[in-house]
Amino acid sequence: MLSLIVLAAGKSTRMHGRNKLLIKVEGQPMIRGVVEAGLKSKADEVIVILGWEAEKIKKALEDLPCRFVVNKDYEKGQSSSVKAGLKEVGETTQAILILPGDVARIDASSINLVIDEYARRKGSIIVTAYKSKPGHPILFDRQLFNEVEQIDEQSFGLKAVVKKHEEAVRFVEAGSSNVLGDVDTPEDLKRL
Repeated sequence: MLSLIVLAAGKSTRMHGRNKLLIKVEGQPMIRGVVEAGLKSKADEVIVILGWEAEKIKKALEDLPCRFVVNKDYEKGQSSSVKAGLKEVGETTQAILILPGDVARIDASSINLVIDEYARRKGSIIVTAYKSKPGHPILFDRQLFNEVEQIDEQSFGLKAVVKKHEEAVRFVEAGSSNVLGDVDTPEDLKRL
């Protein structure tokens, strides 16, 4: 079992009061495109972590077969959302894939690159990349779940886990910049 955790709880602080995940990209809310890509991938389940404007995000996704988890601590940062998602995965989950909800152009085939690499040769951390730049999603094997449970913003969250195990990290070249482009600012949105 592979669980894809989509992080959709943040406050979009650099978007001047707009929830970036609800901004239309190709005619639909950004978060919907990201979740649909996850659902079309080989992931066994998609768990969406909600926080700020949870009801609005849920409404944008209400007809999709994903699970929702509300992170009451979302203001503590992304690490709290990762941990909220990890608490929801079952005993049979072998690995989690973490995908920020603002990677607006992500597609199922990019997600599948990581899943296929994991199926071929189990690894503790597998990351998509474009021209050697790390992208999304990132996969963590069950053997690292205890470490992921301990992350916080002060210790740089998942980056600290990746750094600690950098010799074990495997990169999968996606051949597309879609795996890089998260949207944080109005300028990012214009580029998109």
